[in-house]
Amino acid sequence: MQRNLPFVAAFLFGLLVLAAMTLFTVDQRQYAIIFQLGEIKQVITEPGLSFKWPLIQNVRFFDKRILTYDSAEPERFLTAEKKPVLVDSFVKWRIDDVMKYYISVGGDETVARTRLSQTVNSGLREEFGKRTVHDVVSGERDKIMADVQKKADADMRAIGVQIIDVRLKRVDLPAEVSEAVYRRMETERKRVANELRSQGAAEAEKIKADADRQREVIVAEAYRDAQKIKGEGDAKAAALYAGAFGQNPEFYAFYRSLEAYRSSFKSKSDVLVVEPNTDFFKYLKSAGAGKASK
Repeated sequence: MQRNLPFVAAFLFGLLVLAAMTLFTVDQRQYAIIFQLGEIKQVITEPGLSFKWPLIQNVRFFDKRILTYDSAEPERFLTAEKKPVLVDSFVKWRIDDVMKYYISVGGDETVARTRLSQTVNSGLREEFGKRTVHDVVSGERDKIMADVQKKADADMRAIGVQIIDVRLKRVDLPAEVSEAVYRRMETERKRVANELRSQGAAEAEKIKADADRQREVIVAEAYRDAQKIKGEGDAKAAALYAGAFGQNPEFYAFYRSLEAYRSSFKSKSDVLVVEPNTDFFKYLKSAGAGKASK
């Protein structure tokens, strides 16, 4: 019995090796294709334990997850205005039909990415060629992405690939175009600023003229009111003088003479040349005569 132990151990080892060569596990993130002498025999899309014939069959695994294709450098496209724009984009894709995928590109992800890049760039070039710079920068980006995704998905289904999404990360003008645009924008802003300054200056002159007019009206009205009040005062004063003159003409004449003396001799340097017998000195003479008689 002990002499048979090596043979038993070798047999069990052979069974383990055979089982290892026969059984394999498919991960939930993978597809599997079983080949027999280079020919596809079975496609496994569900995860779990599967088996194959050893030696004559082999298995290849393919990624089932959503993959990302991101262009290394922005692509240059022309708009409907024949203006160049730089577009940075990325694509979300996955293997939908693993058999078509293997038959079309040999299961090589690099070849699939090249085909994907050509399809998406062709769609973007077509969509950008139908729109203006304003549309591609801000107006219709969502529509561009939706249209490109739809067309690219229809084309890539032929090789077993599904396009999940196409996104534009950035749409910029080339450096030489950006400088020209900035200069044009600067010129336009300066024109608008000058126009606003002119409008402001005209409005300021209008306000100033209106203020001057109002000032002249106010001054004229104030002068009119002042003259009116002054005239009314003079009239009242004249009425008072007339009343006083009517009550005692002699006293009024005397008072007016005193006012005339006060106005004529305000300072010592005042000189008045008149004849001695003039009426201007009437009351001065009368005052002297009164004193002499006393």
